[in-house]
Amino acid sequence: MKPGCLALALGMALILNPLTVAAAEDGWIYYGGDQGGRHYSANRQINTDNVTDLEVAWMSRSGDVETYAEAMVNTSGQTTPILLPREAGESLVYCTPFNRVIALDPATGKQRWSADPQIDRSGDRSLRCRGISYAEEKSVAVGSACRYRIFSATQDRRLIALDALDGKACKGFGINGEVKLEPSAAYKTGVVSSSAAPVVANGVIVLGSTIVDFVKSKSPRGTVKAFSSLDGKLLWEFDPLLGNKDSGSANVWSQMSVDEENKLIYLPTSAPSPDYYGKARPGNNLYANSIVALDLNSGAVRWYFQHVRHDLWDYDSPAQPILFEWNKDGKRIPALALLTKQSLIFVFNRLTGEPLWEITERPAPPSLIPGEKPSASQPWPIAPPPLIDAFLMPDQAWGIASFEKMACADQISKLHNLGLFTPLSETLTLMYPGSLGGANWGGGALLGNSGKLLVNINNLAFTGKLIRTPESPAGNDTKVDHPGAGKRMQVTMQGTPYTVDIGALQSPFGIPCNPPPWGKLVSVDLINGKIDWEVALGSIHEMGPLKLPFQVNWGTPNLGGGIATAGGLFFIGATMDRQFRAFDTATGEQLWRYQLPVDATATPMTYSYKGRQYVVINSGGHYMFKRGYGDYLYAFALPQ
Repeated sequence: MKPGCLALALGMALILNPLTVAAAEDGWIYYGGDQGGRHYSANRQINTDNVTDLEVAWMSRSGDVETYAEAMVNTSGQTTPILLPREAGESLVYCTPFNRVIALDPATGKQRWSADPQIDRSGDRSLRCRGISYAEEKSVAVGSACRYRIFSATQDRRLIALDALDGKACKGFGINGEVKLEPSAAYKTGVVSSSAAPVVANGVIVLGSTIVDFVKSKSPRGTVKAFSSLDGKLLWEFDPLLGNKDSGSANVWSQMSVDEENKLIYLPTSAPSPDYYGKARPGNNLYANSIVALDLNSGAVRWYFQHVRHDLWDYDSPAQPILFEWNKDGKRIPALALLTKQSLIFVFNRLTGEPLWEITERPAPPSLIPGEKPSASQPWPIAPPPLIDAFLMPDQAWGIASFEKMACADQISKLHNLGLFTPLSETLTLMYPGSLGGANWGGGALLGNSGKLLVNINNLAFTGKLIRTPESPAGNDTKVDHPGAGKRMQVTMQGTPYTVDIGALQSPFGIPCNPPPWGKLVSVDLINGKIDWEVALGSIHEMGPLKLPFQVNWGTPNLGGGIATAGGLFFIGATMDRQFRAFDTATGEQLWRYQLPVDATATPMTYSYKGRQYVVINSGGHYMFKRGYGDYLYAFALPQ
């Protein structure tokens, strides 16, 4: 960690003039509820006493199923809408997997306008759009076009600015309202793409990128770019792996957070390439697998922390950093919580990078692959405790029937298994958690500034190995980010002597070999460094060859996040059972659920409009779940 002098000075200034990250009383103007990604709303009209009365207020369909029927199987419905302020039209605005931007009446769901960028769909990568962003451009006169702007980053790498009032292109931004983020002939469509919402603050737009994993030893650079929100001119660039010419990526595919007052932006960076073999990229591979704090105006590094050194497990930084106020022992400190796929939580002073819980070093296993030199130790916070116990021995094998348990125990006994950071080898190796996490891009929800964090977790053991293969000049492309349910993924890593093989650790009948719950919701006290409670998240009743007429709450893999409200509620979809649920934030008790037409692998949002609180979630399915797709947006409210 390298705290900068300026960051230290800012920290001293803040002690005298503390910053409070406020939740919007009525709206949801940013992707994460606020610029600090707390996923929290001060709305309390819907609360623990009346949540059982929730009903569908309206349902809107984007029309994608009808327009793009043949392409829907390659989509994921991951969008979280935002509610514009009154002066900007007060529309509910969201994006579809095809980067169509749609504005709705927040009371009825009736469409007000839509904008279709007609993206290039020639690549074979999955299509998704997690969110769009809004900003008021105060240098544009009130009453003029594009004072109020929507920004969208597309699958084919365009940054688009739209007038929030009517969806028309902002002509003065870039060329006719858009900026091309990559040279048109640089990569095949989809190799580099965008899925996260752009960050817009103080006249600066910052974007990361999604880059194809696994297939190349030297993938495209994960360069973060900043542009003027007025005219789209490039302001600065930051390449996390600038010092390593033989690698690539370390891109920021998840959501970034920003502290506008202190002009700092926080980047959750991903793994260097290739993900599972690092001989050609010796050393720690900075700034991969890190939280990096940059000066918003210049892109200069203020501090960083690397949570995985020399990554060999695809342990990206998956979630939006959470900014909050740390109130303990009379001290009020601007803080940042970092969730990792390893199921660890690191907490820092967000201005200086100083850990608020001590970080220790744990010895890490060596590699059995010739020439591979993993880090001899990895960082580990003394608190809070890990959200998954990654220790799995044969006597812990699980199975519905005794022979399943025996088969799982036999598999576990044969695995190369030296703990969490065991590098892959040519012997089948335990990966627990796998690259799906632990935590993933859904992140967590913080209850105001209380330090209480609710986060959904995947709890599935995987196995992987490296298969020696002749070096291929082209490798083979993969359409997936992770193995699908019940499947194994094999990808030849171009430029290396290996193919990587990864899949879930499961019984002959496809049941996970580690004990349930296989998905869970955890409440963490960040201030006192402990877990308050945890409950299973999801029912497996639809996951077998025969659907059961009753729920079996053993937890399921989950993608998407949740939100918390001042009404004492936590709302989440994410699971492989089509359910949208509400939990009591104090106890973890499930209070309400609703069955959607398809899985809701998106993070919900909530807002108050004309005195009525709504909770909205996208129900679109996920290409990796292979459980159907849709183009639904559901809004729930109490009866009129």
